[in-house]
Amino acid sequence: MTTRQYARLLASWLRAIGLDPLVYGTHSLRRTKASMIYRRTGNLRAVQLLLGHTKIESTVRYLGIDVDDALLIAEQVEI
Repeated sequence: MTTRQYARLLASWLRAIGLDPLVYGTHSLRRTKASMIYRRTGNLRAVQLLLGHTKIESTVRYLGIDVDDALLIAEQVEI
């Protein structure tokens, strides 16, 4: 499935449930999912891998979080 086909499919699903496809799109869903995973787990590295980012700084910027906050959360996670 191409990205364009996926976008069309998503737009039809959104219209079917009464949402405006101009407000919600593939990128907003991708970003929302990444933000939800980060908030629930605090695992910045997992989000980085899921998004395909090579630099952790890109992931931090993408999520709109502060680097110091990310490090603080990472330090609280026990392994």
